[in-house]
Amino acid sequence: MLGFLPPLARGVIAFLLLLLNTLFWVGPLLALALVRLALPFKGARLRIDPWTNAIATQWIAGNSGWMRLTQRTVWDVQGVDELAYHGWYLVNCNHLGAVDIFALQHVLNRRIPLLKFFIKQQLLYVPIMGLAWWALDFPFMKRHSAAALKRNPALREQDRETTRRACEKFALVPTSLMNFTEGTRFTPAKHAAQGSPYRHLLKPRTGALALALHAMGRQFHSLLDVTLAYPDGVPTFWQFLCGRGTRVVMRVRQLPIPVAFCDGDYERDPEFRAALHDWLHALWAEKDREIDRLLRV
Repeated sequence: MLGFLPPLARGVIAFLLLLLNTLFWVGPLLALALVRLALPFKGARLRIDPWTNAIATQWIAGNSGWMRLTQRTVWDVQGVDELAYHGWYLVNCNHLGAVDIFALQHVLNRRIPLLKFFIKQQLLYVPIMGLAWWALDFPFMKRHSAAALKRNPALREQDRETTRRACEKFALVPTSLMNFTEGTRFTPAKHAAQGSPYRHLLKPRTGALALALHAMGRQFHSLLDVTLAYPDGVPTFWQFLCGRGTRVVMRVRQLPIPVAFCDGDYERDPEFRAALHDWLHALWAEKDREIDRLLRV
């Protein structure tokens, strides 16, 4: 509707609408979270969590509104028509940039239960949004270097405990648990440093996936394997706000989760770890070929 405006004007309007939408919803969200904090009982959570999730759903719908108003984005999406807005999903996606989360929320909102992410501990201090993520029970994970883990293997237990506590809460109300399996955004520099065997992807990390499967595997309806591509180039968040004719391509497929992956011991069972590793790398190889096809088209 505002496509006739210059990109800078569209970007400013989009940012202001995002800010206003966030400020409008964060107040009632925090109020409910404080009530839940004061009443740390299962019954209270069962009543309050659907309301906090509904507020987040409305916030996402508001973001979709300003996207339609200010953006020229072309959405090429397949595989979402058979999704059900009930139950629990484990969502797996490649990670390209800051726009990914907005794209996933825009496409999947009200098609599946609210997406909840593993978030770096440092993001708790992001103004406004850090409090919102806390209120929604997003699990905050501490990232330890390989050297730190080698010096103190007990640090691994921190993330396991964080995931276990988060999944206990998610098990009460239908939730979609989102996992960027690469653990970080794809860049050519990271790709080269890893020596990744894939053309368009970093190596997948199985640890977070294993934790989620161990905690909630039998409760997940299915794995949603999402492949994301930007044929015109990965936009920065500002470029996205300015609506510079970005094309977003998304392919979604439902896959069954092998029951064996819900019960194994990732840390102590090398055969189980190898089987999960092989399964995930097979998915990643197929995803890499799919991205290659999407970019060629």
